[in-house]
Amino acid sequence: MSVLLALDQGTTSSRALVFDRTGRILGLAQKEFQQHFPQPGWVEHDAEEIWTSQLQVAHEAIQRAEVNVSDIAAIGITNQRETTVVWDRKTGEPISPAIVWQDRRTSERCDRLRNEGFEQTVAEKTGLTLDPYFCATKVEWILNQVPDAKSRAGNGDLLFGTIDSWLIWKLTKGEVHATDVTNASRTLLWNLKENCWDEELLQKFEIPPSMMPEVKPSSSHFGLTAKSFFGESLIIGGVAGDQQAALFGQSCNRPGLAKNTYGTGCFALMHIGSEVVQSEARLLTTAACVQGPESNYALEGSVFSGGAAVQWLRDGLGIIKTASEVESLAASIEDTGGVYLVPAFTGLGAPHWDSYARGTIVGMTRGTTKAHIARATLEGIAFQVADVLDSMKRDTGESLQELRVDGGASNNDLLMQMQADFLGTPVVRSNVTEATALGAAFLAGLTCGIWSSTDEFDAIYSVERVFEPSVDPERLGERKQKWSQALQRSQGWDTQ
Repeated sequence: MSVLLALDQGTTSSRALVFDRTGRILGLAQKEFQQHFPQPGWVEHDAEEIWTSQLQVAHEAIQRAEVNVSDIAAIGITNQRETTVVWDRKTGEPISPAIVWQDRRTSERCDRLRNEGFEQTVAEKTGLTLDPYFCATKVEWILNQVPDAKSRAGNGDLLFGTIDSWLIWKLTKGEVHATDVTNASRTLLWNLKENCWDEELLQKFEIPPSMMPEVKPSSSHFGLTAKSFFGESLIIGGVAGDQQAALFGQSCNRPGLAKNTYGTGCFALMHIGSEVVQSEARLLTTAACVQGPESNYALEGSVFSGGAAVQWLRDGLGIIKTASEVESLAASIEDTGGVYLVPAFTGLGAPHWDSYARGTIVGMTRGTTKAHIARATLEGIAFQVADVLDSMKRDTGESLQELRVDGGASNNDLLMQMQADFLGTPVVRSNVTEATALGAAFLAGLTCGIWSSTDEFDAIYSVERVFEPSVDPERLGERKQKWSQALQRSQGWDTQ
């Protein structure tokens, strides 16, 4: 058994990849699923559609890889984090749509808790901040809004899980209700220092402990798939939230190494070692992937709208037909013509944490064209990421030697050059842009013995291209100042 199957369940699509022991992709399949926006600020998924699409692409990837199921040593799972599913323990049916990480419906609840002075408790226990982004207020909302949900939960009839838990439950036909430490650390219910579900937080959000999954190291035996799905039982050997999986897949497994993933959102993580660091810049402290009882941590900054901003150009404005067209359109002009776009469609993440911010375009004139807007969109993504990484450098007191990048939009050369310019730091793109899925495969491979240690991953990691900074610092300072002004105009908008 020499290949690994990675299930990469993302925000807009379910994907599956088959890797060999050198990290080479043998087969890949992807299927988009429907996004639901029932009210402004609300984002939902159908958990059953996620499951069926994920199983479908798993079979397609195996077929395209031209391998037998018996060749698969283990399955690794990586997932969109914070998206919340509550389902019936007996029937396995979700009791409501899954509430997606982008959803802002619990903003007012977070405000009330903040006004009560509860944010400091949350930060000290979880390393996170009070925000609708995380799971706790989502679970609380479901239990309060779905008829009889609270009583059913109290009777032990309901289960909570992030998407990884949901897939594990489905793959094992209800035999295993589990998650890993990276996903647990994103719920606002996990005590980061004590490595347990926090009793005080569960009580505060009125979530019965019986709903919570068992938490395991990221690289461990999570159970066996039911034989009926693949013809034989397969080991689920690795689980990690998508951003921690990408950190692992980029071989950033030592303190000081950092990566950014350009997906629906942008997520920058810096490995900080075995000690919890409280951020002064309102970044998150989160669990990094682990193999055993030891703990590893990372600083994280989340940009809510990355690739989603390009999708908006395609689906909302219709100025491009495919996402890949944005690069040529933006490159058709030398600058934005003074246009700045803040893609705060669902609020701003780190380091601002403003759930009431909204997307803003400033600086337009009659001479503004779709090319200016396209270029300003890419700059808006790169500026947001630079803000996050500059905050990390201040928190750790460390300079950033390089930024390792992955995700679909990392293939956009213009965006990567903008990123290097705005950071003043080389941006390194590896030959494997599928770092998230590769991280899940690495974790599973460690469990089943394909690899013996993380040292072997350094040999697999290889550089495809390095983007060096090329902009005059003085000119860049003026642009950053204008960006800050545009950012200020977007903040607090939804409360006016």
